[in-house]
Amino acid sequence: MPRPVIYYIRHGLTDWNLEQRLQGRHDVPLNVAGCAQAACCAGILHDLFLRDGRAPESLAYVSSPLVRARKTMEIVRATLGLKPADYVVEAQLAEIAFGEWEGLTYAQVMARDERVVAARESDKWGFTPPGGESYAEVAVRIRQWYARLERDAVVAAHGGTARALIAHLGLAAPQDAAHYSIDHGVVYLFAEKRLTRYA
Repeated sequence: MPRPVIYYIRHGLTDWNLEQRLQGRHDVPLNVAGCAQAACCAGILHDLFLRDGRAPESLAYVSSPLVRARKTMEIVRATLGLKPADYVVEAQLAEIAFGEWEGLTYAQVMARDERVVAARESDKWGFTPPGGESYAEVAVRIRQWYARLERDAVVAAHGGTARALIAHLGLAAPQDAAHYSIDHGVVYLFAEKRLTRYA
């Protein structure tokens, strides 16, 4: 039996993204550009739904609990002509936790402990930041969420959770998935054991 299709959207841009700060579980709002990216993703979804003969209301809509993902979802739904708040919030889709590193830029993390950063780069999948979680740990909760997914869905979440999903579905080896670029303003289609990027 084929598994559900996922239209995956990374949340829109935030000021912390622009400042290259590690956000993790911090609730950072979308900025103006991020709101525009969410609306752009709705346009991409509209075109994909037309192409595939799908009605927007026929899919499930699921978001991370973090405000940047929820706002992205609400803009997407409103732009598609759906009730903005009528979606499911899924705690297991929250971004990877960076622990003590959250709020810091990568340069600041490097200044604190260059050896720890080197350890992360040598095993990005298995490395756990101080007080945070590893991609391997994120993959456990993503696997649990995916196992419960019963129908095709639009998902608004994060780069880290997308990378975990890529590894879980066997679309890349875990170490490669951990380095996969997940961009703002893009719809990633997980379907038929493939990942396709639409921008």
